[in-house]
Amino acid sequence: MTFLKGLALSLLSFLLFLSLSIFGIALTLNLTILNPGFAVSKVDKVDLSSLVKDSFDRQILQDAPYILEVIDHTFNDLAPWIKKQTHDIINSTYDYLLEKKQNLNIEISLKPLKDSLKNNLRTAILHSPPPALAGEPQTEVDRYISEIHQYIDEVIPPAFEFSESSLDSEALSQLIAVKQAISYVRLTYRVLIALIVLLILGIIFLKREVKGTTRELGIIFATYGALEYVGIVIFKHFIGTELFQFSAPPSLQEWLIQLFKDSVVPLEIFSLSLLIASIALIIISFVYKPRQSEVAETI
Repeated sequence: MTFLKGLALSLLSFLLFLSLSIFGIALTLNLTILNPGFAVSKVDKVDLSSLVKDSFDRQILQDAPYILEVIDHTFNDLAPWIKKQTHDIINSTYDYLLEKKQNLNIEISLKPLKDSLKNNLRTAILHSPPPALAGEPQTEVDRYISEIHQYIDEVIPPAFEFSESSLDSEALSQLIAVKQAISYVRLTYRVLIALIVLLILGIIFLKREVKGTTRELGIIFATYGALEYVGIVIFKHFIGTELFQFSAPPSLQEWLIQLFKDSVVPLEIFSLSLLIASIALIIISFVYKPRQSEVAETI
């Protein structure tokens, strides 16, 4: 009987450790990638102006040096509008992926963007004409500006539209697969909470005394918490080194590195919390004085 009890206790302890490991990942996903609030907060930190300017070819900047000024003014003019539209896109997408609504349908008028670009381009060109327009009459400058405005109308559509019907069959199947994967992660998260509680109750039932139970749980929590926390510290240390360098504009690279660091914060807090709890449980196991009835049950 003692052997079977020890075997059952070892099995429950292993399953609890394994469940905590999987739960930590599921918890992190729920609080980061699957959380629209997290996505909104991270996107708000993207320096779109710098990102757009970094993407321009140097030759274009030499031929049209006013472009950088236009970009800065446009993003300053549209900052509240860009923020609102970005939030709407993120929230609508998450509502669909998290099955809060059945259909995905996003439509945003791009008229404010086009109007701001045109106005800022006209102002910049009139203030500092490109070398090709030096000494040209005003009619030529106006014609040049008109051509740029026409080009903007051709390149930028009247509205940004995205829905399931706009996707081909392969892209739609991938979107549905992502939606199903998210539902599995959320289900796993809820199941693991119940499983962890049951495993802890099982260990309590087998031990049936405070000292042994607190020490057993303390060791499990300490093992997982310490290993996970050390792993996260190592990951965050190397995330900014050459091992994680990749080809991307400097502004985007800096944002991605910070995104990776922020994405593991929930797991870091979870592992550190279990580590602290394990210390408290182990201390209790040493200082707790068992009653006579508990001593009799363990004999």
